[in-house]
Amino acid sequence: MNGKAANVGIVVVSHSPLVARGIADMVRQMVGDCVPLSWSGGNADGGLGTHPAGIMAAIEAAWSNAGVAVFVDLGGAETNSEMAIEMLGPPRSGLVSICNAPLVEGAVIAAAEASGGASLARVVATAEELSP
Repeated sequence: MNGKAANVGIVVVSHSPLVARGIADMVRQMVGDCVPLSWSGGNADGGLGTHPAGIMAAIEAAWSNAGVAVFVDLGGAETNSEMAIEMLGPPRSGLVSICNAPLVEGAVIAAAEASGGASLARVVATAEELSP
């Protein structure tokens, strides 16, 4: 996506490439093409895991000047997402938020909210309302 996208972007990060792609496909089917969307799954060798460079590439692919919400499955995905965000550097790193929300439900709800033009703060808050 180019930097002019009007809606918040969504990134799905999972230790499993199949899970990450499957969730991204599901989100795309539910909200269409109006939301910048990307995923990162697996380590640099294609096995289970995550890696900052892959996550950073996914953030770049889903980039929007409205911001990007990142959804992660496990602790390592969160840590590597934080590293990827730092690698973006300011001011772009300030436009990316990791959501503390269930991966599937959070990404779907966030994308639906983003498709209506909601701000990054609203997208994140709506998704995080799902957390116990």
